[in-house]
Amino acid sequence: MIRIGVVGDFEPGFESHVATNESLAHSAAELGVPVDVIWLPTPSLVGPDAEETLTGFDGLWISAGSPYHDRRGAFAAIRFARERGRPLVAT
Repeated sequence: MIRIGVVGDFEPGFESHVATNESLAHSAAELGVPVDVIWLPTPSLVGPDAEETLTGFDGLWISAGSPYHDRRGAFAAIRFARERGRPLVAT
């Protein structure tokens, strides 16, 4: 199983957020690999627990939909991926 953390403040009425979930599910099905997609609200990535939270993911996806509730959380996730060589997609 691949765990993907989607960094953003999920809004079910925002088309690109729904499309993000659908594209990850479609890709997983095509590859025959199960995927666990977890949305990570940006405020949850500000503070001492952020690194522990991000460590549990195989890759991160920075969602479309700026402005974020707390852009510092999005920047923290980008920095985490860059400094640790983790896969990162930003849309």
